Amino acid sequence: MEEIVSLKNVSFTRDGREILRHINWSIQKNEQWGILGLNGSGKTSLLNIVSGYQFPSSGEVSVLGNVFGKTNLPELRKKIGLVSNSLDRFSQYFNNEIIEKVVVSGKFASFGLYEQVAKEDWEKVDSLLERLRLTYLKGKRYQLLSEGEKRRVLIARSLMSDPELLILDEPCSGLDILSREQFLQSINEVMKNECHIVYVTHHIEEFVEGISHVLLLKDGEIIAAGQKKDVVRDDLLSETYQVPVHIGWEDGRPWLTVKK
Repeated sequence: MEEIVSLKNVSFTRDGREILRHINWSIQKNEQWGILGLNGSGKTSLLNIVSGYQFPSSGEVSVLGNVFGKTNLPELRKKIGLVSNSLDRFSQYFNNEIIEKVVVSGKFASFGLYEQVAKEDWEKVDSLLERLRLTYLKGKRYQLLSEGEKRRVLIARSLMSDPELLILDEPCSGLDILSREQFLQSINEVMKNECHIVYVTHHIEEFVEGISHVLLLKDGEIIAAGQKKDVVRDDLLSETYQVPVHIGWEDGRPWLTVKK
């Protein structure tokens, strides 16, 4: 089975504090992963390593067949898409652009268009907008969109470069229920097109049916990692969240309640 991501005995230390400890984790072809953990559990550092923005302090990392220390990380990052609510800080670069220009800029990883756009690139934009059910927004300026629409446009933007790995870092933060469900529906569409996803959230109900595996982080260590049904359990989630919880299931999605 082809490995998409491989971390072997990875640790990461910053300012004398160990953020990640002895992480052993792999993503195989056709697996879609979710990651859960409290703030400070090491999720962001793990994502930074996987996306090639951070080197581990020790251990071995391979992403999309590229071994860290033996590969060009800027080139690797072109194969990895990222959607995060932290991208909202770049909204000023998008606000006055129509959404087609926002999406096509993803091919060049730029905030704004500074290169010639080929006819086939615009055709790809149309295809992505249709796939993510955003065609009705064509010609609209980014700043006029709802928060949910903006996140879906950013997904389309990230897919312009045909990433083999798409990292979603708390993408539904701040969205209302309708916007969240529309966004999650678009994630299902992405997973149908052979793009591997790493989805980080605090809310397990965002793990739609297509998320096949889950990793639990606590204090920089892996509590459990494996098939979603095997990992998303009362005992393991209670340990991860440090509060007693109960997990229910509906249509392949887990739902959490706190025990009294």
